[in-house]
Amino acid sequence: MYGRRIGAIFLGNRSACLRQYSAKGNFFLAALKQEIAQKLPFSSLEEEALLNLMRTDDAMQRAFHRKARHWLVTSTQYNVLRILRGAQPEGLTCAAIGERMITAEPDITRLLSRLKARKLIRQRRDRHDRRVVWTQISEAGLELLVAMDPEIEQLPIELVGHMTRKDLAELIRLLEVARKAGADDAPVSCDCDGNLKQSAPAGLENSTS
Repeated sequence: MYGRRIGAIFLGNRSACLRQYSAKGNFFLAALKQEIAQKLPFSSLEEEALLNLMRTDDAMQRAFHRKARHWLVTSTQYNVLRILRGAQPEGLTCAAIGERMITAEPDITRLLSRLKARKLIRQRRDRHDRRVVWTQISEAGLELLVAMDPEIEQLPIELVGHMTRKDLAELIRLLEVARKAGADDAPVSCDCDGNLKQSAPAGLENSTS
C-alpha cells in the first residue's frame, strides 16, 4: 500500500530498530545505526531521535565550513555579519546580537574582536551610556557578504532541496516542537565591557562549572 508511514518495533522499552517504508512499500533499516556502526539497539526512541538531530546538525555544519572555508569565515561569524547587515545603519548592542544568533555564543566579545581585527565590523560607545557598546557592519563586511551570498544561499537547496515542500513544512514543525523542550529563557545581558552574560537559573547562582 502506497504512502505507508514510518513504523517502529520495540523490545520491551527499547527500540529494536526503526523500520521505514518508501512510497512503494520497500523496507529499510534505520540509517544511523549503520552510519555509526552501532550493534546494540538505542536505549529509547527518544535517544535515537536526538542522536539523529545531532548527526544531522554536524553534517550541515561541515557542509557550510566546506563552502565558506576559502573566505576564512565560520558559520557563527557569518551569522553575526548577516544580523548586523539587517540592523543597518544603527547597529546593535552585543546583547541584542546574542539574542538574534542561531547558535548561542558563550564568548561573544572574542567573536566580535576577531571580526573587528579583520575590519569587518566597527564599534562605538553609546553617547549617553558609556557602558553600552554598539556594533555595526563595515564596508568590508558588506563586501564580504556580497561575495559569499550567492554560494551560501544555494547551500540550503543543495542540502535539503531533495525533500518535498510537504516534508520540509513537517520537518520545520517537528523541529520547532522539539526545540520548545530545550528552550532557554534566561535573560541575556552585557557588562560594561560588552561581555555577554547569561543569568543563572534560580538556585544555581553560586554553582561553578
